[in-house]
Amino acid sequence: MSWSESLIKLATYEVENRQLRLAEIAKRLADANTRLAVLIAEGEAEAKHAGQNAEAGWYLAGYAEGLKIRKAALKAEIDAIAAEERGARDALAQAFEEQKKYEQVAESARLAEVKEASRRENAELDEVGMRAARRASGNAA
Repeated sequence: MSWSESLIKLATYEVENRQLRLAEIAKRLADANTRLAVLIAEGEAEAKHAGQNAEAGWYLAGYAEGLKIRKAALKAEIDAIAAEERGARDALAQAFEEQKKYEQVAESARLAEVKEASRRENAELDEVGMRAARRASGNAA
């Protein structure tokens, strides 16, 4: 395995790791958003219940205050996860750029090898042609 293949393999591994990390963060973000939606739905259901039951109405203010605190904490968690997700996306983009650079260097090296092999082949063919021309001119004399 050449050095360029090794670098590409390492870069690919890094990209895959960062993709897995991003997927894990996206799952946590989706879970947190789901928990927030459930909290909101619970709050609406509790408010509806309090509207139908006078005794439950007495507890609604305390419940609403607790709900407000839980929602604020969950929104802060969502904001933190979203910031982490942005960072993970940036890291993934950077890993893709590194991988692309290594692939371009490897391709340039491969093309240079092909060009050099072609140059050598042409030089050998020129030499064979010159020898044949010398022999033909030597036989004609």
